[in-house]
Amino acid sequence: MLQIDKNLKKSKLLIYLVSVFAIILWGISYIWTDMLIEMDIPVFYFVFVRILLAGIILFLFNATKGRITRIHRKDLPKFLLLAFFEPFIYFLCESYGLKETGSPTLSAMIIATIPIFSIGAGMVFFKEKVNIVNVLGILLCVGGICLVVMSRDEIGENVIFGIVLLVIAVLSEVGHASITKSLSFNYSSQIIVMYQFLIGSVYLLPLFLTKGLAGFDSTYLSADVLYPIVCLAFLCSSLAFSLWVSTIKSLGVAKSSIFSALIPVVAAIVAWILGQESLNARQFAGIALSTLGVIFSQYTKKTSLQ
Repeated sequence: MLQIDKNLKKSKLLIYLVSVFAIILWGISYIWTDMLIEMDIPVFYFVFVRILLAGIILFLFNATKGRITRIHRKDLPKFLLLAFFEPFIYFLCESYGLKETGSPTLSAMIIATIPIFSIGAGMVFFKEKVNIVNVLGILLCVGGICLVVMSRDEIGENVIFGIVLLVIAVLSEVGHASITKSLSFNYSSQIIVMYQFLIGSVYLLPLFLTKGLAGFDSTYLSADVLYPIVCLAFLCSSLAFSLWVSTIKSLGVAKSSIFSALIPVVAAIVAWILGQESLNARQFAGIALSTLGVIFSQYTKKTSLQ
């Protein structure tokens, strides 16, 4: 019995480490994405190339390992909906929501509400158990995130429309996590993400051809552009999303979502380490509060709210 308990603890620790690593990669993705935006590379160009390349990388990986699995006919609608939620809807609404609000701070705060919506989805669709300590942890984490990202950003003229788009992005992420959870029992994480990106690239193709190639020149194929795109495709899409499927399967929709809400915090820390931004005492307090919130959100006890 003691040996079983030790194995369970090791397994949980591994899942937490995997979750944190995936979030770190997504936090770093903001740096590479900013590099592309500063070079005036169209969003629909680098998003499409990133998603397609990630799908191809996972296809080659699975083919090499002999792990290619066909989609069962009954699961095809789930895969189509999965790719529709993310990358298609999430990337579109998050990118244009940020543009319309004109405020990275406001956008990050709205995206940080994902765990709140995920609690309901996890309890309703998967009967996940959430206790009072978990709820308190999620609230502490969201509060800490607000402290980290708060700044005096200017608000765009179409702020209401931007907020609507960001809320849609939040709901699409919850839908993505819910469908991933249901598929994770029958498919490996690499297979799920492979199909998700390959199908998602088909959804994004018309936008790539009409808007992504606007003003296309040799710069689009330069090393300065391809380097961040390859990093985004391999590390932040192929690897991070594959790890994330394991997180959702092990922790559930509600508890895994709290890690994804920490992406703005990680992005701020990475920018600070690289010397691109400075953090004040309030933001460091927010980081500490968010960390405490994550710990509380993962607490498990026998008596739970359902």
